[in-house]
Amino acid sequence: MITMENVTKTFGDHTVLQDIQLHVPQSNVFAVIGPSGAGKSTLIRTLNALEPIDSGQITINGSDIHNPKININEARSKIGFVFQSFNLYPFLTALENVTLAPIKVKKMAQADAEKRGKELLDSLGLGDKYDAYPNKLSGGQQQRVAIARALAMDPDVMLFDEPTSALDPEMVTEVLDAIRKLAIAGMTMVVVTHEMNFAKEICDEIVFMADGKIVEVAPPEQFFSAPKSERAQAFLSKVLHH
Repeated sequence: MITMENVTKTFGDHTVLQDIQLHVPQSNVFAVIGPSGAGKSTLIRTLNALEPIDSGQITINGSDIHNPKININEARSKIGFVFQSFNLYPFLTALENVTLAPIKVKKMAQADAEKRGKELLDSLGLGDKYDAYPNKLSGGQQQRVAIARALAMDPDVMLFDEPTSALDPEMVTEVLDAIRKLAIAGMTMVVVTHEMNFAKEICDEIVFMADGKIVEVAPPEQFFSAPKSERAQAFLSKVLHH
Protein backbone atom coordinates (compact mmCIF):
# COMPACT_ATOMS: atom_id res chain seq x y z
CA MET A 1 0.00 0.00 0.00
CA ILE A 2 2.91 2.35 0.81
CA THR A 3 6.35 1.94 -0.74
CA MET A 4 9.40 4.13 -0.24
CA GLU A 5 12.36 3.29 -2.48
CA ASN A 6 15.79 4.90 -1.96
CA VAL A 7 14.22 8.11 -0.64
CA THR A 8 16.72 10.82 0.21
CA LYS A 9 16.07 14.36 1.38
CA THR A 10 18.46 17.09 2.39
CA PHE A 11 18.06 20.53 3.95
CA GLY A 12 21.16 22.42 2.79
CA ASP A 13 24.09 20.19 3.65
CA HIS A 14 22.12 18.26 6.27
CA THR A 15 20.73 14.90 5.15
CA VAL A 16 17.41 14.41 6.94
CA LEU A 17 16.40 11.21 5.14
CA GLN A 18 19.05 8.88 3.85
CA ASP A 19 18.23 6.12 1.38
CA ILE A 20 14.94 5.18 3.04
CA GLN A 21 13.36 1.84 2.07
CA LEU A 22 9.98 0.99 3.52
CA HIS A 23 7.08 -1.26 2.50
CA VAL A 24 3.80 -1.04 4.36
CA PRO A 25 1.34 -3.76 3.28
CA GLN A 26 -2.38 -3.07 3.16
CA SER A 27 -4.14 -3.07 6.56
CA ASN A 28 -0.84 -2.94 8.41
CA VAL A 29 -0.05 -0.39 11.11
CA PHE A 30 3.55 0.78 11.29
CA ALA A 31 4.83 2.87 14.19
CA VAL A 32 7.79 5.18 13.51
CA ILE A 33 9.81 5.81 16.65
CA GLY A 34 13.21 7.19 17.50
CA PRO A 35 15.03 10.10 19.13
CA SER A 36 14.32 13.75 18.33
CA GLY A 37 15.87 14.84 15.07
CA ALA A 38 15.80 11.32 13.63
CA GLY A 39 13.71 12.46 10.65
CA LYS A 40 10.41 10.88 11.71
CA SER A 41 8.17 13.88 10.97
CA THR A 42 9.98 14.57 7.72
CA LEU A 43 9.47 10.98 6.66
CA ILE A 44 5.73 11.04 7.29
CA ARG A 45 5.37 14.42 5.57
CA THR A 46 7.01 13.08 2.43
CA LEU A 47 4.28 10.43 2.26
CA ASN A 48 1.69 13.00 1.20
CA ALA A 49 4.20 15.32 -0.48
CA LEU A 50 4.02 18.02 2.20
CA GLU A 51 7.81 17.73 2.00
CA PRO A 52 9.52 17.29 -1.38
CA ILE A 53 12.19 14.62 -1.75
CA ASP A 54 15.54 14.91 -3.52
CA SER A 55 15.64 11.41 -4.94
CA GLY A 56 13.88 8.08 -4.77
CA GLN A 57 10.24 7.16 -5.23
CA ILE A 58 7.18 7.00 -3.00
CA THR A 59 4.07 5.17 -4.14
CA ILE A 60 0.79 5.02 -2.28
CA ASN A 61 -1.73 2.53 -3.58
CA GLY A 62 0.01 2.61 -6.95
CA SER A 63 0.29 6.42 -7.27
CA ASP A 64 3.76 7.93 -7.56
CA ILE A 65 3.20 10.75 -5.08
CA HIS A 66 6.23 12.86 -6.08
CA ASN A 67 5.76 12.58 -9.83
CA PRO A 68 5.41 16.19 -11.08
CA LYS A 69 2.66 15.06 -13.47
CA ILE A 70 0.43 13.72 -10.73
CA ASN A 71 -2.63 15.68 -9.60
CA ILE A 72 -1.39 16.06 -6.03
CA ASN A 73 -4.71 17.29 -4.63
CA GLU A 74 -6.46 14.24 -5.99
CA ALA A 75 -3.72 11.97 -4.65
CA ARG A 76 -3.82 13.68 -1.25
CA SER A 77 -7.57 13.22 -1.02
CA LYS A 78 -6.87 9.49 -0.61
CA ILE A 79 -4.28 10.04 2.14
CA GLY A 80 -5.61 11.03 5.55
CA PHE A 81 -3.18 13.13 7.58
CA VAL A 82 -3.53 13.98 11.27
CA PHE A 83 -1.10 16.56 12.67
CA GLN A 84 0.24 17.18 16.16
CA SER A 85 -1.82 20.32 16.50
CA PHE A 86 -5.38 19.75 15.52
CA ASN A 87 -5.57 22.31 12.69
CA LEU A 88 -9.35 22.53 12.83
CA TYR A 89 -11.10 25.52 11.29
CA PRO A 90 -12.01 27.62 14.35
CA PHE A 91 -15.10 29.18 12.77
CA LEU A 92 -16.68 25.87 11.77
CA THR A 93 -18.48 23.42 14.05
CA ALA A 94 -17.15 19.91 14.53
CA LEU A 95 -19.57 18.59 11.92
CA GLU A 96 -18.75 21.39 9.45
CA ASN A 97 -15.04 20.66 9.87
CA VAL A 98 -15.71 17.04 8.96
CA THR A 99 -18.04 17.71 5.99
CA LEU A 100 -16.14 20.59 4.36
CA ALA A 101 -13.72 18.56 2.21
CA PRO A 102 -16.20 15.89 1.06
CA ILE A 103 -18.57 18.64 -0.10
CA LYS A 104 -15.90 20.89 -1.64
CA VAL A 105 -13.43 18.35 -3.00
CA LYS A 106 -15.56 15.29 -3.62
CA LYS A 107 -18.68 17.29 -4.56
CA MET A 108 -20.68 15.16 -2.15
CA ALA A 109 -24.25 16.24 -1.48
CA GLN A 110 -24.47 18.10 1.83
CA ALA A 111 -27.05 15.69 3.27
CA ASP A 112 -24.85 12.69 2.44
CA ALA A 113 -21.75 14.38 3.82
CA GLU A 114 -23.59 15.24 7.04
CA LYS A 115 -24.94 11.72 7.46
CA ARG A 116 -21.43 10.27 7.02
CA GLY A 117 -19.90 12.98 9.21
CA LYS A 118 -22.32 12.20 12.03
CA GLU A 119 -21.57 8.48 11.74
CA LEU A 120 -17.85 9.19 12.02
CA LEU A 121 -18.24 11.56 14.97
CA ASP A 122 -20.54 9.03 16.68
CA SER A 123 -17.99 6.25 16.17
CA LEU A 124 -15.32 8.43 17.82
CA GLY A 125 -17.48 9.20 20.85
CA LEU A 126 -18.45 12.72 19.70
CA GLY A 127 -22.14 12.18 18.99
CA ASP A 128 -23.06 15.09 21.27
CA LYS A 129 -20.53 17.52 19.75
CA TYR A 130 -21.78 18.05 16.16
CA ASP A 131 -22.49 21.73 16.72
CA ALA A 132 -19.59 22.52 19.06
CA TYR A 133 -16.88 24.91 17.88
CA PRO A 134 -13.25 23.83 18.39
CA ASN A 135 -12.67 26.31 21.24
CA LYS A 136 -15.41 24.53 23.21
CA LEU A 137 -13.76 21.14 22.78
CA SER A 138 -10.92 19.60 24.78
CA GLY A 139 -7.68 18.80 22.99
CA GLY A 140 -8.57 15.12 22.87
CA GLN A 141 -11.97 15.93 21.38
CA GLN A 142 -10.42 18.27 18.81
CA GLN A 143 -7.95 15.60 17.77
CA ARG A 144 -10.79 13.09 17.37
CA VAL A 145 -12.64 15.60 15.17
CA ALA A 146 -9.43 15.89 13.12
CA ILE A 147 -9.39 12.09 12.74
CA ALA A 148 -13.05 12.11 11.67
CA ARG A 149 -12.25 14.86 9.17
CA ALA A 150 -9.48 12.77 7.63
CA LEU A 151 -11.67 9.67 7.51
CA ALA A 152 -14.52 11.57 5.85
CA MET A 153 -12.53 11.55 2.61
CA ASP A 154 -12.51 7.75 2.69
CA PRO A 155 -8.71 7.54 2.45
CA ASP A 156 -6.64 4.51 1.45
CA VAL A 157 -4.12 5.23 4.19
CA MET A 158 -3.98 7.29 7.37
CA LEU A 159 -0.83 9.09 8.49
CA PHE A 160 -0.41 10.41 12.03
CA ASP A 161 2.41 12.75 13.07
CA GLU A 162 2.72 12.53 16.88
CA PRO A 163 -1.07 12.71 17.24
CA THR A 164 -0.94 12.82 21.05
CA SER A 165 2.07 15.01 21.72
CA ALA A 166 0.06 18.24 22.14
CA LEU A 167 -2.43 16.62 24.52
CA ASP A 168 -2.72 16.54 28.28
CA PRO A 169 -1.88 13.04 29.54
CA GLU A 170 -5.46 12.19 30.46
CA MET A 171 -6.60 12.84 26.90
CA VAL A 172 -4.01 10.66 25.22
CA THR A 173 -5.97 7.45 25.77
CA GLU A 174 -9.11 8.60 23.99
CA VAL A 175 -7.13 9.48 20.86
CA LEU A 176 -5.12 6.26 20.94
CA ASP A 177 -8.39 4.34 21.37
CA ALA A 178 -9.72 6.01 18.22
CA ILE A 179 -6.60 4.95 16.30
CA ARG A 180 -6.89 1.45 17.79
CA LYS A 181 -10.44 1.15 16.37
CA LEU A 182 -9.14 2.07 12.92
CA ALA A 183 -6.44 -0.59 13.21
CA ILE A 184 -9.05 -3.21 14.08
CA ALA A 185 -11.14 -2.09 11.09
CA GLY A 186 -8.14 -2.73 8.81
CA MET A 187 -6.99 0.79 7.94
CA THR A 188 -3.40 1.01 6.63
CA MET A 189 -1.59 3.44 8.93
CA VAL A 190 1.78 4.97 9.65
CA VAL A 191 1.97 6.57 13.09
CA VAL A 192 4.90 8.66 14.31
CA THR A 193 4.62 8.31 18.08
CA HIS A 194 6.47 8.31 21.36
CA GLU A 195 3.76 6.23 23.06
CA MET A 196 5.69 2.99 23.38
CA ASN A 197 2.89 0.90 24.90
CA PHE A 198 0.61 1.88 22.04
CA ALA A 199 3.30 1.02 19.50
CA LYS A 200 3.83 -2.32 21.22
CA GLU A 201 0.17 -3.19 21.38
CA ILE A 202 -1.34 -1.92 18.11
CA CYS A 203 1.38 -1.98 15.51
CA ASP A 204 2.42 -4.72 13.13
CA GLU A 205 5.92 -3.35 12.71
CA ILE A 206 8.13 -0.89 14.56
CA VAL A 207 10.26 1.36 12.35
CA PHE A 208 13.16 2.67 14.41
CA MET A 209 14.84 5.77 12.98
CA ALA A 210 17.97 7.61 14.01
CA ASP A 211 20.06 10.23 12.18
CA GLY A 212 17.87 10.21 9.08
CA LYS A 213 18.11 6.46 8.55
CA ILE A 214 15.84 3.53 9.23
CA VAL A 215 18.04 1.55 11.60
CA GLU A 216 15.70 -1.34 12.27
CA VAL A 217 12.25 -2.62 11.28
CA ALA A 218 10.85 -5.42 13.41
CA PRO A 219 7.60 -6.69 14.91
CA PRO A 220 6.97 -5.12 18.34
CA GLU A 221 7.54 -8.25 20.43
CA GLN A 222 10.96 -8.71 18.81
CA PHE A 223 11.90 -5.03 18.78
CA PHE A 224 11.02 -4.34 22.40
CA SER A 225 12.47 -7.57 23.82
CA ALA A 226 15.60 -7.94 21.68
CA PRO A 227 16.43 -4.97 19.46
CA LYS A 228 19.28 -5.83 17.11
CA SER A 229 21.06 -2.49 16.81
CA GLU A 230 23.00 -0.80 19.58
CA ARG A 231 21.28 2.47 18.66
CA ALA A 232 17.85 0.94 19.37
CA GLN A 233 19.09 -0.71 22.56
CA ALA A 234 20.36 2.65 23.83
CA PHE A 235 17.12 4.40 22.86
CA LEU A 236 14.93 1.81 24.58
CA SER A 237 16.99 1.77 27.75
CA LYS A 238 16.31 5.52 27.97
CA VAL A 239 12.59 5.55 27.16
CA LEU A 240 11.47 2.38 28.93
CA HIS A 241 13.17 2.92 32.27
CA HIS A 242 12.11 6.36 33.36
